[in-house]
Amino acid sequence: MPLLSLLGPRDPAPFSVHRLAGRSPFLLTCDHAGRAVPAALGDLGVPAPEWSRHIAWDIGAAGLARAMAEALDAWLICQTYSRLVIDCNRPLDAPGSIVTTSERTEVPGNRGLSGAAIAARREEIFMPYHRRTVEELDRRAAEGRPTILVTVHSFTPVFMDQARAWELGVLYQRDARLARPLLEVMRADGWCVGDNQPYAVSDATDYAIPVYGEQRGLPHVELEVRQDLIADEAGQRAWGERIAGWLVQAADAAGLPSVCGQVAAA
Repeated sequence: MPLLSLLGPRDPAPFSVHRLAGRSPFLLTCDHAGRAVPAALGDLGVPAPEWSRHIAWDIGAAGLARAMAEALDAWLICQTYSRLVIDCNRPLDAPGSIVTTSERTEVPGNRGLSGAAIAARREEIFMPYHRRTVEELDRRAAEGRPTILVTVHSFTPVFMDQARAWELGVLYQRDARLARPLLEVMRADGWCVGDNQPYAVSDATDYAIPVYGEQRGLPHVELEVRQDLIADEAGQRAWGERIAGWLVQAADAAGLPSVCGQVAAA
């Protein structure tokens, strides 16, 4: 099947990398950082106000991730395109990979896609982002550098008319060696932290943690921060620095490398 060409010369690259020479064991990903749409797809039939909502991207997550990367001296990759184009934290065969409805919003431009149209989104947006992530993980492994994977997300304070009490969420699946001590240090500071809430990781619905964390045996965690806490630059910086400190404490408690490859005492 011949591939359609999706991205044009004026469309942005599918990812950006920050702190390329970061020395920290922490490696950060932000799967829903952006809300760009290829010019060839227009607005997917989605009304303009909807593009400022959580259905299009993780509000505040990119700024939070950059602040964390700065505080930790950590390598960071951010996805550029909206999850309404293709969700880069979903397996390609998952129903949520390319949605036709998100919450109560219809996405007409995603209905009835041809195989070639689906393949173009996969090959020009999903795969470049993940190939670059794999390239960095492989490079670090070849150099014998320890890696702690942290995926950065945000969640809406109200979902389908239901208010959420949590301020933060710590997500994991089979491997809780970083998640458990992180939950403890966050809660010790007095915050309302969800243990696999408001979401939970699974092989069917998630990509980064199962593929990069579990399959490679890397210590890892997925972080969720409520969007009203990181809606502006000041909040993103404050929370980025706070979470960076918690991650170092949690890694130290777990006996994992936390700073510049030096292994903490167990």
